Amino acid sequence: MSITRIYFNDLWKEHNQREISIMLGARQVGKSTLLRQLEAKAKKEGTPTVFYDLEQSSDLKELGASGDEGELIARLTQRARIIFIDEFHYLKNSSKIFKAIYDSGRKIKIYASGSSSLEIHKHLKESLAGRFTKRIIYPLSLIEWKEVKGFKEAQYLQWGGLPGLIRRRGSKKRLELLENILNTYITKDIKGLIKEENVRAFNLLLYSLAQSQGSISSVSNLAQETGLSESSVTRYLELMSQTYVLYGLSSYSTNMANELKKSKKYYFFDSGIRNLLIKDMRPADKREDKGVLYETAVLLELIPQLKPNMEIRFWRTKKQDEVDFVLLKNRIPIPVEIKSSQSPPNIPKGITSFMRKYPKAPFAIVFSAHSDKKTILFEDKRPIYFENWSRASSVDYLKSIF
Repeated sequence: MSITRIYFNDLWKEHNQREISIMLGARQVGKSTLLRQLEAKAKKEGTPTVFYDLEQSSDLKELGASGDEGELIARLTQRARIIFIDEFHYLKNSSKIFKAIYDSGRKIKIYASGSSSLEIHKHLKESLAGRFTKRIIYPLSLIEWKEVKGFKEAQYLQWGGLPGLIRRRGSKKRLELLENILNTYITKDIKGLIKEENVRAFNLLLYSLAQSQGSISSVSNLAQETGLSESSVTRYLELMSQTYVLYGLSSYSTNMANELKKSKKYYFFDSGIRNLLIKDMRPADKREDKGVLYETAVLLELIPQLKPNMEIRFWRTKKQDEVDFVLLKNRIPIPVEIKSSQSPPNIPKGITSFMRKYPKAPFAIVFSAHSDKKTILFEDKRPIYFENWSRASSVDYLKSIF
């Protein structure tokens, strides 16, 4: 079965706009499927289209073989009104082609996808300023998963949100899919960017990050654990960020000069991939690290909802006071804590410490695996909202609380 992604309608609304619509994201998050669905919609409405998958050598050769860009552009614009290009970062002169088509003034639409921003961002900044829109595509959210017949929330914590899982029934087939995605990432996206002898060390770093997910890590500690130099660790962390498989959260402080701490918290883009890396695919209720699973799930639901004036950090003091996340909008902090155990709605110690230290925080949120919606007033009457963790998956959850 196929489901309608939350991105589809907004992407389709752009089909009459000349700006290049660029979709970025990790492998297998559904970018190609979105392009195919948009193509099907266009064909249904009678719009001429052409589709290129640049992981197919024949398609890459067709676009890249001609030394005459003008001839290629003329051929493309004569064949179709909407051009779809999957994995466009494989095409070295893609930005020039996009720019030329846009600047020609013709009513031609381009939809393009990519899995790596290492070169993409450079091209976008240098050649396509003001000519494109960019959208990050993430794994399935809970609200999307709920379209799948028989879906249970516990499966999301166990297997993650990669769309290919929809067609896989049974643990063996799901494991095969996750292993294939992970191996493809290492052999195609990473192997070509690092020295052959460092692939094994890179794998060790992947495991170390997965094992310590949600904990505070520093480059120096990761270097000691993996035997890599600090400069190599820094570069590999950047590679994982630029290929959309890892998120790094910085610490929060009201002193902006002190916010660039050496320590961060790292999270993989998908819980299923992280579980595979540590080789533990048990359900959450049988896991010692179930707190990390719920914490990660909430984070992965909130990240796609962030607007340009918003970000997520974590908070921890030398006295070990901490909250899992600090959600910021226009620099105003909202402490967020996640609890995996069933307990009465008591205000967590970390929330209390944060609210006392930061009186400008208007409210706090406590997500729990079991709690129902409830509000408790803090000492100075600021509200503490208690929510079931799945509430974070609402498309407009962040919009609703601000």
